[in-house]
Amino acid sequence: MAVRSFIDTNVLVYAQASDVPDKQRAALDLLKELYEQGLGVLSTQVLQEFCNVALKKLKLSERDLRSQLDLYEQFEVVQVTPTIIRAALDVRQTRSVSFFDAMVLASAHTAGCSVLWTEDMNAGEEVNGVRISNPFTGVELVAQKPTKS
Repeated sequence: MAVRSFIDTNVLVYAQASDVPDKQRAALDLLKELYEQGLGVLSTQVLQEFCNVALKKLKLSERDLRSQLDLYEQFEVVQVTPTIIRAALDVRQTRSVSFFDAMVLASAHTAGCSVLWTEDMNAGEEVNGVRISNPFTGVELVAQKPTKS
């Protein structure tokens, strides 16, 4: 990998999601690699979104959530600024993405990241020099229920 990489909220969420073990393993492996190489970047937006999902859907206790935040603060954290918000509005105007996805893309670009790790956008697409990559491509979902035929 060896490039500055922005980590989207879903990677942090899957790192906690024991009900989807293959995605959890992929998320944990990616986070470990980025941490060890000193190449992982988060934003205050990503941390806020993670806290919201962790409390509401994952039912993490505030104590456990604080422990996770202690770990994630070890990554570089981009503060969302009015400049980033304006850049997100520009991205939203030129791309078919939600405002919050545009904020992630703008934060990644501002931080000088070459890659954005997310499952929420079009893998392979490049936006302002940031390539979107899905860390879960090829991950078998053993915890999912089979679809009815």
